[in-house]
Amino acid sequence: MFTSQLASFAVITTLVGSAMAQFAILAPGGPNVWWVAQSQNTMTWTCHTDLPPSTGNAFQLLINNTNPSILTSAEAIIANVPIADCSLTVTQQQAALTPSTGYTLILADPVNQTKIYAVSQQFEVKALGASYPPASATPTETLSTAGATGTSGTSTGSGSSSSSTSTPKSNGAFASFEVSAAGVLAAIGAAIGML
Repeated sequence: MFTSQLASFAVITTLVGSAMAQFAILAPGGPNVWWVAQSQNTMTWTCHTDLPPSTGNAFQLLINNTNPSILTSAEAIIANVPIADCSLTVTQQQAALTPSTGYTLILADPVNQTKIYAVSQQFEVKALGASYPPASATPTETLSTAGATGTSGTSTGSGSSSSSTSTPKSNGAFASFEVSAAGVLAAIGAAIGML
């Protein structure tokens, strides 16, 4: 029985460790980082963390909405986005979006859309003429220097050239961890129930 508990603990520890270094969409997402319809919009993602296995060097970008009258299903916007770019400007020609809430961006395998690497927090697309969110609202990737050599950088979004530091509450990476933590807790409960 002790060996079974030890094996369960090892699996759970691995799940928690992998959830902490998750690939995530930083912006847009949440109530403070939106896009503007019929305009150029910027998205950013964590590109200095552990990338999902088998991403190669690119992913495809899809957009979805919780309201089927806005989008009936996820739509591919760009087929081949280099991961190393850390950000992308999406033009009005690439994504003609109806002003609404409930949008999410999806980063998926360039060949298989069902293999999803990251999903943004829900965000709003505001009407043409609305202002962009302030740069201070845009989350940035925080890099750990423990055991690392070389230089590091931060990524920003929303059409502004300023950079800022975000709080964990508004950072898409932390939001992804909270979702993953719920999954890990469910796995722990299932593992304990099997013992």
